[in-house]
Amino acid sequence: MLVVTNELAGRTEADAVEAVLDVLRGAGAGDVETAACGDASDIDRILDARRGRRLVVVGGDGSLHTVVGALVRRGEAGACEVALIPLGTGNDFARGVGIPVDDLEAAARLAAGGTAHPTDLIVAEDAGVVINAVHVGAGAEAALKARPLKKRLKIAAFPIGAVLAGFTARGWRLRVTVDGAVVARGRRRVLMAGLSNAPTIAGGTGELGPGADPTDGLADVTVSFAVGPFARVGYALALRKGRHPDRDDVTHLRGREIRIEGESFHVNADGELTGPFRTRRWTVAKGAWLLVR
Repeated sequence: MLVVTNELAGRTEADAVEAVLDVLRGAGAGDVETAACGDASDIDRILDARRGRRLVVVGGDGSLHTVVGALVRRGEAGACEVALIPLGTGNDFARGVGIPVDDLEAAARLAAGGTAHPTDLIVAEDAGVVINAVHVGAGAEAALKARPLKKRLKIAAFPIGAVLAGFTARGWRLRVTVDGAVVARGRRRVLMAGLSNAPTIAGGTGELGPGADPTDGLADVTVSFAVGPFARVGYALALRKGRHPDRDDVTHLRGREIRIEGESFHVNADGELTGPFRTRRWTVAKGAWLLVR
């Protein structure tokens, strides 16, 4: 096994990594080597040293996003087994696929003895990948608001960012197309549009894609028109429990190709913020990489 760790981790995280390594070494995993990653520029060096071994990513959705994106770019995603030890802030993808998020030792045992399964990716037009979910509108604005709070408040930064964005965003005039069918024409303002590969977002505080399955070749698509002050509150409460698809001001469906265009918007893909854009397109690549679970 080749274990990818965060070179910038604090003392608490470093202690957790050592505990994980002890479990891996005692689980009959064979040779266990570690490689510290300081930033995205280190990824190719680390992958060059993999030599066919199972890759264990110690981190959150963002770390997994970076590693799998590099494997896709190198043409190695279909041949590299990737395990995840969820040591991130939100750990939504791990939660959605059944990797233990509150028991690192159990996650380490799964990484050592689990089976690799073909898993879907949501792929952007510029070949950027989405592991868990991508948001446009209030979802991205919430991440922008939460970003300066994450270091100090950890997972509590997510709901605070969501509240700040929910009360300040006016909504966006967006045209949303799913598999060729227009589901938003740009006449009504959209509060949020999201694509889900797995169920939860924001550290489990929202269930954007209830029932989303990262092996079915489809993304769960949510478009919320809840821009009124009371509608926003109702939508936020419904989103927490995954009940928003039942609302009259929400369109929820599944599809393979999704296009969003219109007023300038930012994109939050697995916590990575990019933009602003005027148009973006994503497609689902079924079984594009191998996840150990």
